[in-house]
Amino acid sequence: MKLIHKANIINEGKTFEGSVLIEGERISKIFTEEVSAMLFNQCKQVIDARGFYLIPGVIDTHVHFREPGLTYKGDISTESRAAVTGGITSYMEMPNTVPQTTTIDNLNEKLDIAAEKSVANFSFYLGATNDNIRELKKADKKQVCGIKVFMGASTGNMLVDKMKALQQIFSEVDMLISTHCEKEEIIRKNVEFYKKQFGDNIPIKYHPLIRSAEACYQSSAEVVEMADKYGSRLHVLHLSTEPEMSLFSNMPLADKKITSEACVHHLWFSDNDYKRLGARIKCNPAIKTAEDREALRNALKSGKIDVVATDHAPHLLSEKEGGCLQAASGSPSIQSSLQAMLELANQGVFTKEFVIEKMCHAPAQLYHMKERGFIREGYFADLVLINPNKPQIVATNNILYKCGWSPFEGETFQHKIEKTFVNGNLVFDNGVFEENVFGKALVFS
Repeated sequence: MKLIHKANIINEGKTFEGSVLIEGERISKIFTEEVSAMLFNQCKQVIDARGFYLIPGVIDTHVHFREPGLTYKGDISTESRAAVTGGITSYMEMPNTVPQTTTIDNLNEKLDIAAEKSVANFSFYLGATNDNIRELKKADKKQVCGIKVFMGASTGNMLVDKMKALQQIFSEVDMLISTHCEKEEIIRKNVEFYKKQFGDNIPIKYHPLIRSAEACYQSSAEVVEMADKYGSRLHVLHLSTEPEMSLFSNMPLADKKITSEACVHHLWFSDNDYKRLGARIKCNPAIKTAEDREALRNALKSGKIDVVATDHAPHLLSEKEGGCLQAASGSPSIQSSLQAMLELANQGVFTKEFVIEKMCHAPAQLYHMKERGFIREGYFADLVLINPNKPQIVATNNILYKCGWSPFEGETFQHKIEKTFVNGNLVFDNGVFEENVFGKALVFS
C-alpha cells in the first residue's frame, strides 16, 4: 500500500485537503480526516504531500508519437516519458505514421509496441481513407478510441476527399469520428495567391492567412452538417477560429453527440508570436489572431469546447526551416501542456479546477473511458503530485522529447510536476523513472 498524505486534492470542481490510499493499481480509499496510526504503519510508502496539489492524471486525446516509421524524431518510449514528466498518464495517438494505421493489423502492431515501451496508458486511432470502410467497421469499440478523418491534407493517402467515402463513414461507422477540418480548395487558392507575391519562399507570418479562418470554418461547418444528417458521434479536433464557435452548443457534455477540442498552443500563442518564434509554432490548423485565441478561451469556459489536448507533433529543428511551403507543421508540447494551462489559471484566464475538468474529467467522459480521469475510490490510481510554488524554466537541458526542443523554451512556469503515478506505479519521481514498468491499453465502455 502507498499513502499520499494531506495533499490539496483538486477533483470534480473542488479543492480540499485529503489523503489517498493506493492498493495495487487502484485508489482504495480517500480520506478527508486524519489517517489512523495503524494504517500509517501498514503502508509500504507514505508521501508527505502537504502544500502540494494532487490531481487525476491528464488524458491527452490527441498526440503524434511517430512510431512506427518516423522514430528518428520521436517514438513511443521517448514521448511517453516526456508525457508522464508533464503529468499526462494516458494518451491517444494518431494514425499518420509509416505505415499508416489504416488497418486492424497495423493497429495491433502499435498496441504491441506500446505494451512493451510506453510508460503511460495508451490507445490508437484507426485512420480513414477513401477506400478502407471495411477496416473501419471491424474496429473494436472497447479498444479503439476513435476513427480519424483528415478533411485537410495529411501524409500519404489519408486525405478523405470523396463525398461517397465520407457519407459511408458517417452513416455506417458506429463509433466516435474525429476530424481535422481545413478545406483544401481554399488553401490551394491561398497558396497560389501568395506564390504570385513571394514565389516559393512565402514568409511564415502568412501561414494563418493561407490556412485561413475561412478554410477552417467551411470544413468544420460541412462536417457538422454531415454529422447532424446521419446522427454521427463527431469530435472536431483543434479548433482555431472565432467563426467556428458558432457551430457548437454549450449543452452538458453527456448530452452531446457533436463535441470539440482546443489545443494548448492555440490557447497560449497568437499570430503576434510568429515574429519571435517563426516556424517553431507553424502547425495545422494555424495559430491565428489574438481575437481568435480569446474566442477559443471563452468557448472553452462556456462549454462550447469540451476538452483540451496538445496535438503533440515532434519534428527535428532542421525540418522546421524555411517558409510556409518548406517548414514542417507541428510542434512538441506534451511535457509542458499541464504547466501552461495552470499558468493561464495563475493569470486568471481559467481556474485550476476548470483546467482539471477540461484535461482530466472531460476527456474520460467524452471517450467513455473506464475508471480513469477522476480521483475516486475503485478507479485506477493515475495521479499527479504538483508543487505550485517551484518555478521551472523550460530549457534544452530539461526537455525530454527526442527532437530536443520546445516552442515553450524560455518560459517560466510556476508549477512543477513532482510525481506521476500510472496504474498505482510511481513511474516518475522528480526526474527519476521507474524502469520496466509500463502503461496499459485503455478500455472504453
